[in-house]
Amino acid sequence: QVQLVESGGGLVQAEGSLRLSCAASGLAFTTRAMGWFRQVPGKEREFVACINWNGANTHYVDSVKGRFTITRDNAKSTVFLQMNSLKPEDTAVYYCADRTTSVAATSREAYDYWGQGTQVTVSS
Repeated sequence: QVQLVESGGGLVQAEGSLRLSCAASGLAFTTRAMGWFRQVPGKEREFVACINWNGANTHYVDSVKGRFTITRDNAKSTVFLQMNSLKPEDTAVYYCADRTTSVAATSREAYDYWGQGTQVTVSS
């Protein structure tokens, strides 16, 4: 059974930092691409960042480029999202997602499994 468990969310002031983690189990983590998405009430879940199986390729939504960094530790089956210079508009529930192929993708439909989400709130 595939499980993705996010952690690291919380309340932070603008310009602060948070590091999200997503621990995966029940899957062959080292062969799969991973992604981070976020959602605010009343809006669709949007792509934030993704990473291929070995970390060599990453993609980001334009609004977070230069501020967020996605990485992975295959030995620990964990993917991370380092978020710096946070802005109030980054406030959302952040979701980790897994796809059963090694190539990173930016669309929601490309992902097969999802975590339960972790709340990130950035105050101004």
